[in-house]
Amino acid sequence: MNKLKNKVAIVTGASKGIGAAIATYFAAEGAKVVVNYGSSKEGADKVAEAITANGGTAIAVQADVSKEADVIRLFEETKNAYGTLNILVNNAGVYQFCPIEQFTTDSFHQHFNINVLGSLLAIREAVKLFGDNGGNIINISSEVRKMPISTGSVYAATKAALDAITIALSKELGAKNIRVNSILPGSVEIEGTHSTGITGSDLEKMLIANTPLGRIGQPDDIAKVALFLASDEAAWITGEKISVSGGIYGF
Repeated sequence: MNKLKNKVAIVTGASKGIGAAIATYFAAEGAKVVVNYGSSKEGADKVAEAITANGGTAIAVQADVSKEADVIRLFEETKNAYGTLNILVNNAGVYQFCPIEQFTTDSFHQHFNINVLGSLLAIREAVKLFGDNGGNIINISSEVRKMPISTGSVYAATKAALDAITIALSKELGAKNIRVNSILPGSVEIEGTHSTGITGSDLEKMLIANTPLGRIGQPDDIAKVALFLASDEAAWITGEKISVSGGIYGF
């Protein structure tokens, strides 16, 4: 399995959920993976250790992507470990849902600093580290940017911004052979959907009822598409927003 042989990839927010699945799939296809985490060292170490136990190559690196100095250090440690970079997956993100009456500026800045600023900082540093053969950037967006749900206005706004960044930078960086794409997951069962009470809720039942394929997504569903976009099989794809949602477009 060598779709990503000799490639180096950074996956932000990879200590659990979709990020962990992407890191695992990349490593299984030959990539050397940097498992980034913000606070869950135990989770990131577990992902990296599982990769190496299965014959892959991975290191865990702490960095809060909302902090410029942390992002710079993340890429410096990647260069020190592997010498180069070929793939960046901007997966780190935060989401909170609340009525507009409970909206706070702190929540706004937390969402935009992690989901948007963090991605821009990571892309800036990735472009510096990509070699002469170009590189590959995958932004993990969300279907909510097309179909915002009630109480999710701020989160949806960050994902709409991320998709705009994907389009603009695909045009800006194409001449350098750097591809930029977004993946838009639908509802995916991850740790956060359990901790926030979405799993098993009426909202989840409504989502399933309006999903043609009749189920909630799993992290592997997203990781498989990320692997395709990261591989040479997707060499003619850039600036795209790819829905991976079981067919749900609105409800």
